[in-house]
Amino acid sequence: MIGPAYDANKHTDLSSLSAAVIDYAQERIRLAPPLDRPLTEAELIDRVGQTITAEGLGGGEAMRIFADELAPTCLSTDHPRYLSFIPCAPSDAASLFDVVVGASSIYGGSWLEGAGAVYAENLALRWIADLVGLPAGAGGVFTPGGTIGNLSALVAARATARAKAPAGLRPNTIVATEGAHSSIKSAAEVMDADLAEVPLNAESRLTGANLREVILALGAEQVFAVVATAGTTNFGTVDDLASVAQVCQEFGLWFHVDGAYGGAGLAAPSIRELYAGIEHCDSFIVDPHKWFFAPYDCCALLYRDPALARAAHTQKAGYLDVLTDAPEWNPTDYSIGLTRRARGLPFWFSLTVNGTHAYSAAIEHTLDVARFAEEEIKRRPHLELVRARDLTVVVFRRLGWDAGDYYRWSDALLADEFAFVVPTAHNGETLARFAIVNPQTSQEDIVAILDTMESHPAR
Repeated sequence: MIGPAYDANKHTDLSSLSAAVIDYAQERIRLAPPLDRPLTEAELIDRVGQTITAEGLGGGEAMRIFADELAPTCLSTDHPRYLSFIPCAPSDAASLFDVVVGASSIYGGSWLEGAGAVYAENLALRWIADLVGLPAGAGGVFTPGGTIGNLSALVAARATARAKAPAGLRPNTIVATEGAHSSIKSAAEVMDADLAEVPLNAESRLTGANLREVILALGAEQVFAVVATAGTTNFGTVDDLASVAQVCQEFGLWFHVDGAYGGAGLAAPSIRELYAGIEHCDSFIVDPHKWFFAPYDCCALLYRDPALARAAHTQKAGYLDVLTDAPEWNPTDYSIGLTRRARGLPFWFSLTVNGTHAYSAAIEHTLDVARFAEEEIKRRPHLELVRARDLTVVVFRRLGWDAGDYYRWSDALLADEFAFVVPTAHNGETLARFAIVNPQTSQEDIVAILDTMESHPAR
């Protein structure tokens, strides 16, 4: 059980409810997180049933239900052997401060209502902007996640392209690759925009040479944005950003870099050269809830020229005139959406508490573990790397296995609450994949998981 035992009959007053919530939060942060496992809806109905009643169950009972019944069915994304998708491993400082943000009832959409919060968020955004190499005037906002971050950047890109296009032209094409995140396709659908794909090179990267061919075939006047990726989700591949930036400059196209996962690698000196050319981007995203140790939900969206984003996103209404006519920085002017929580504050707090050197060291550690995993896979005759890694995603195959073998192995790991490693697919083949962004993931964890692939032979 996570958390202390709660008295179901305790009267729900502020003192007891506060104690129950804070005790749970403190213990959850202190303990080594259990992996846990999901239950079916039928099992939850049987174990939990209806909780929302006319009279209420009281704080003690509500906390007991959450701690004893609901929380153990939610996987701990900060578990060191949670290596699927892209994990979330917030620092202790960030997790604790998220409680403060929730309790403070701060509206983070405008300077008028949340000046101190906006100021602090902007300090965190400036640190990222400096990592990217953006100029002093760059700025942006923390959005709920990469999907909204990418969509917001592309909306600003299209509005900018159309504002400067000759009469009668309405650029409506996004250019990306098949390796781009699924949110790019989703953004094109939401915007009713066209999506043109650029073939990848032999190393599965977007290059300027391939990009130029596609733009010439389309006609540059039809394109409003080019999307490059700094760390693809499936393989962690970083595109050839320098050559892509050069082509975007050649044709006067908006250059957006999706670094939702991999952008945090900018803080690691050992791999900084992978990002050469990123400093020329017009917009950039990175999700601190991925490799920057912040809690969900937090995407940093930055613009080279924020005025262009403000022109695209500022909502106009009589009751908003007091905000839109003011010179101060209002975060809601830079993305989709009006109402927002100050979701960047836990990240700011953790940076302030720990210092940026600690962030670089933690990221370098995960790179070391990924490097170890790569070498350990090469060492084992029944395993084979699919592709050399760029960052901390390692994709490999178990020789002799078919798709069913991978899924049976993965299901067994989760059923035993030992590890969460779901298969992935590439070119029609089912494969194994590690995504290592948790500084608590150790070499021993990697060895223990790989050992299970030997004890689960093909059937």
